[in-house]
Amino acid sequence: MYSSKPNVNTLTALLVQHGVGHAVVCPGSRNAPIAHNLNECPDIVCHPVTDERSAGFYALGMAQALAQPVAVCVTSGTALLNLVPAIAEAFYQHQPLVVISADRPQQWIDQLDGQTLPQPDALGRFVRKAVSLPEYQDEESHWFCNRLLNEALIEMLEDGGGPVHINVPISEPLFAFCTPTLPQERIFKRYAPSTDYDCLPQAMVDEWLKAERPMIVFGQTNPHDFAGHVADYLFSHVIVLHESLAPFPSVSHFDEVLGSMQESPEEKEALRPDVVLYVGDCIVSKRLRKFLREDRNTRVWRVSPSARVEDTFQNLRGIVKGDAESVLASLSHKMKFKANAKAKEFRRQWLHRLKQAASHADSLQPPYSQMAAVKLFEEQLSTHFAAADPLPFSVHYANSSAIRLANIYARHHVWCNRGVNGIEGSLSTAAGFSVAVQPDEKVFCVIGDLSFFYDQNALWNQNLRGNLRILLLNNGKGGIFNLLPGLEQSPARDRLVAAQHNTTAEGICQQNNIYYQQATDMESLQQGLDLLLKANLSRPMLLEVLTNAQEDEKAYRANT
Repeated sequence: MYSSKPNVNTLTALLVQHGVGHAVVCPGSRNAPIAHNLNECPDIVCHPVTDERSAGFYALGMAQALAQPVAVCVTSGTALLNLVPAIAEAFYQHQPLVVISADRPQQWIDQLDGQTLPQPDALGRFVRKAVSLPEYQDEESHWFCNRLLNEALIEMLEDGGGPVHINVPISEPLFAFCTPTLPQERIFKRYAPSTDYDCLPQAMVDEWLKAERPMIVFGQTNPHDFAGHVADYLFSHVIVLHESLAPFPSVSHFDEVLGSMQESPEEKEALRPDVVLYVGDCIVSKRLRKFLREDRNTRVWRVSPSARVEDTFQNLRGIVKGDAESVLASLSHKMKFKANAKAKEFRRQWLHRLKQAASHADSLQPPYSQMAAVKLFEEQLSTHFAAADPLPFSVHYANSSAIRLANIYARHHVWCNRGVNGIEGSLSTAAGFSVAVQPDEKVFCVIGDLSFFYDQNALWNQNLRGNLRILLLNNGKGGIFNLLPGLEQSPARDRLVAAQHNTTAEGICQQNNIYYQQATDMESLQQGLDLLLKANLSRPMLLEVLTNAQEDEKAYRANT
């Protein structure tokens, strides 16, 4: 039996019809009719998460893993506001989340009644569409409710995708479950005309055909959206710079290349592009962003499903609306048989530099530190799964120091909450991802101490399985702040800015039934990583690597 509330039943029916098969559900009374329906519906799998801030990131991780829309359902009041960080991240990652918030009747908002605040539009510009459903009793109101839901759910998948918000006012009584079946609801969709991606902007094609120093820059890219092989010809003739957030099985050491020639204008000019094609989203490297902003003669073309104006390198000349794979395939086709000797030489110079940087990174053996831990982890990961195709694992890195270390050593795509670069939610995202994939696919999360302790409620969840493996890099503070020039002059740096502490994760793991190991030197690190990669466990495992922040700083500076 389903709820007695018509708007809740219409919502449930259209979620199914629009392909929402998973829902993260948070506790509450006002959203109980929605939670009941989601649980009752055989086409939707429910995942309970108590902490709403964590729940939003759980849903994000599940959407990443499934490449499908995922709902997150909360009760009324401040519960909704706790979703803002995760929804902002989903917005910039173009992940299709459906935020469903139960609400009090409109007449009781701002009347000092319990759990009431203005919920429509509470998520602001971080959702692509926000609707508030009527509590309908007649046909016209039913039509209105149906139309609003279709509008929101269509928008969720348009132009690359993104989160939407459906607010559901529900009057008492709340707990009547007497409707035998869901209604047959009208569904409509938006159909775009077919696009011939051979018809690229002629100005862009002309620039690329005559370019002497062409470059492709890949930002964060969802591996579900890009296979890569369609542009093999293009990639073999044009230099491609990318970080570990792009779906390539290699390390592109361009950040180290740029760092090594900061004091040499001549070397910079030799490697400076004249035309850039920017694909994907955020770039971690500040050096690359600065490098591509310096010369106003550099012409940047942006590929984007939404065609939003994103002038990251301050040299934007045009925006191509479309998916990266199709645009790159078309450009690859147009560039065939158009040999350009200067472009080949430009690519050769970059490849030579990148090879030198890669050799340097591979040969260096940092002393016991966070850098050594990530290097050894990635080496063992590559060795242990060398024969596997496709790779039976996914790796999430948290922000700040962790993702920067990944960009030196990871030889595979990594996930990271790089949309707005927050430290919150990285563990919850990985945890949600681990729940959505097959139990035999390991999900690793490499995370710093502040990110971990901030998001420890991600482990307060009985849905978790033994495929979640956590590498916690704990140096007792936000180590990234040791690397910011000038900040060492402030006496507030360690205590107030970097949040220095003496906390370990052992107690957290004990209370949440997480298998715990600790490393304090290279020998125990080696043993711990061996267990992290190979142990067969029914619950998650955490390896805490305890290091010294000053030693971490020395190792990082010496190797980058």
